[in-house]
Amino acid sequence: MLIHLWSIFQPLIGAAGDTLAKKGLQSVALGFGAGGGAAGAGAGIGMVFNASIQAKTRQPELRQDIERDQWLGFALTEATFFYGLVGGFIAFFL
Repeated sequence: MLIHLWSIFQPLIGAAGDTLAKKGLQSVALGFGAGGGAAGAGAGIGMVFNASIQAKTRQPELRQDIERDQWLGFALTEATFFYGLVGGFIAFFL
């Protein structure tokens, strides 16, 4: 995908120089990877805790089971941020 973006932006950059333009696009890719991952993780974690609070309110006797699932959901949702960050780093260094 980075190579495809490079071919689109190459005529527009022109005088900036190839290495400078490539570094700029790599930085943009890293920003999108980290920013998109953080936004998705933030929204997902909010949804996990919202559902947990509602479930505990409706069935307080299942509190321990709900909390176990809550923390599992939190960990899996937080992992999506790291997937985005790793994807951004891969795009940055390629």
